[in-house]
Amino acid sequence: MTDPPASLPDLPAPGEPLRLVDVQRAVTAELDRIAPVVDVLGGLFEKAGHELALVGGPVRDAMLGRRSNDLDFATSAAPEVTEKILRAWGDAWWDMGRQFGTIGCRKGDWVVEVTTYRSDAYNPDSRKPEVSYGDTLVGDLGRRDFTVNAMAVRVPGREIVDPYGGVMDLAHRVLRTPGRPEDSFSDDPLRMMRAARFAAQLGFTVDRDVVRAMTGMADRIAIVSAERVRDELVKLICAPFPRLGLTLLVETGLADHVLPELPALKLERDEHHRHKDVYEHTLTVLEQAIDLEPRLAERGGVEAPDFVSRFAALMHDVGKPRTRRFQGDGTVTFHHHDVVGAKLTRKRMQALRFSGGQIEAVSKLVELHLRFHGYGSGEWTDAAVRRYVRDAGEELERLHVLTRADCTTRNRKKAERLRRTYDELEARIERLSEEEELASIRPDLDGNQIMEILGIPPGREVGEAYKYLLEQRLDHGPMSEEQATTVLREWWAARS
Repeated sequence: MTDPPASLPDLPAPGEPLRLVDVQRAVTAELDRIAPVVDVLGGLFEKAGHELALVGGPVRDAMLGRRSNDLDFATSAAPEVTEKILRAWGDAWWDMGRQFGTIGCRKGDWVVEVTTYRSDAYNPDSRKPEVSYGDTLVGDLGRRDFTVNAMAVRVPGREIVDPYGGVMDLAHRVLRTPGRPEDSFSDDPLRMMRAARFAAQLGFTVDRDVVRAMTGMADRIAIVSAERVRDELVKLICAPFPRLGLTLLVETGLADHVLPELPALKLERDEHHRHKDVYEHTLTVLEQAIDLEPRLAERGGVEAPDFVSRFAALMHDVGKPRTRRFQGDGTVTFHHHDVVGAKLTRKRMQALRFSGGQIEAVSKLVELHLRFHGYGSGEWTDAAVRRYVRDAGEELERLHVLTRADCTTRNRKKAERLRRTYDELEARIERLSEEEELASIRPDLDGNQIMEILGIPPGREVGEAYKYLLEQRLDHGPMSEEQATTVLREWWAARS
């Protein structure tokens, strides 16, 4: 089933219903657009004596006015029949999903997957189904996760099949399951994560019975692989309305199992903004980071949605529960929560099987998110600015976004003062970058030059000399080769 696009800019705000006339108009327009595929394929399967229907996500997205060239179909034909038809019609074909009854092909810009009607059975201790083929379209739709994904359009006749009220649920923007949610989530616990993800992607509310089932069955998510949980979490965080999905995970208890650091924040108070808890502050920082994403595209070439900056915003304060200390005057401190938070972030991302590059990027941002507050009103030396840039490395633009997003004070004067101060820091970085190429800071002598000047072979001492010259470069800026040689010889003489 095709997932919703990560960005749905033309959707109404969450909670606003859709007009049925608009839904009908949208699906008609989309079916006309994809007619070269659906009508032709429908005719080919019909000629072979089999049913074919557009199903799932493409139908839902068509009703929402969304366009996609990835189309999912269900058919009464066996996989070998589907393969024969698609091989004759398409430009290329594949059968990696054959064990699930799925054959795929590409035709020009279109990507098509056709799956034989299924009526899967699930082992209670696994989310992997025992695949068995069904014989009706309605039966196939009944095994799907939500009613808005359990609609179909028979082709080539374009008859809409909606046995579970998906059209009305889509119009009212609500997520329900075709049958009892307890049965659906027992079959596949990952569907609980998908409920939160679809809420975040589509701006839908979740039916009370679904929320109740998610709450009662949250611990069932433990049988789902970390990789699949991770993939759903990434899609949720990169969605247009991540607060909706994250709030649902926390309220149902699912977050206790997949991202326990998030609900832990509900119990903490922020040292700077004691009128709001750190949990709400964190969600606000995430939303503000999303608003600042255009900066990443303009300055860093990073297209939205950017998971790294969003997840860093979500995790930036997770060290606070471990570092909370109560002072005698009633204040609360969270000293070193940046360092502790980076360690917790790394551990959680490793458990969720994120890539090494993503783990390094996010944990670095969490560890550095407080560094700017040492800048005060501009007292940093140029050496401190160089170190800020050096430590941020490739994540500098994302650090700019996270630091700016981390300001959630309601005090306008304070917020404006912080913004002006960070503007000044960025201006200094740009000036120094133009003068000194900060992005590629390195010593003024390389390893070969160090060995030649000091007359030493490769080894630990070369590394120590290189590190010393790097510190001199950060403290004093660029030096000529002659100056660097003098500094190196003085260091070597003093060391000896």
